[in-house]
Amino acid sequence: MTARTHDAFAFASLVTAVAYYPPTTLNLYTLFAALIGNIIGALIPDMDSAGNRLWDLLPGGDGLGKFARRVFYKHRTITHSLVGLYLTYRLLDWGLPKIFNSNFIDPKLLMISIMIGYISHLFADSLTEEGVPLFFPINFNFGIPPIKKVRIKTGGWFENLVILPGVGIYLVWFITTHREVLIRIFALIRG
Repeated sequence: MTARTHDAFAFASLVTAVAYYPPTTLNLYTLFAALIGNIIGALIPDMDSAGNRLWDLLPGGDGLGKFARRVFYKHRTITHSLVGLYLTYRLLDWGLPKIFNSNFIDPKLLMISIMIGYISHLFADSLTEEGVPLFFPINFNFGIPPIKKVRIKTGGWFENLVILPGVGIYLVWFITTHREVLIRIFALIRG
């Protein structure tokens, strides 16, 4: 999947999760951090690729991206696996409370938003021809549907003309049908 499709999947996943599991407290700083964190989470698995948009956001990112590409030796290895997901979770669980002042940004909500983005990335990539190596280092790529020939070609017409607009249509439908819950969540910010 392309970066913009991953962004759309991540945001749709975040909105869906928040509607079904609304936070009990929320402030404006946490809201903005969670939205940015969600998009970053959607980009983290592709850090093994030198062309990842996340590298463009960091000073010296081009060099770091090229170095990461050599370390991971190819795209879709540990960062697209359950091991990578777990290691990212542990790193965030340890690091975010040390980086962010909990009086302003709730590190748990931020971590959940990042992880939702990460998981949505793995799900979206499982729909592609290549699939994802969920059980890395075991050399088996998991894909939905199981028949590789009927999966999506990354950046192809089906992704651009069906999947991406479909996520947008889903978001409009979901927000419309769950607006009361979402309004109550936004009301937490004023409270």
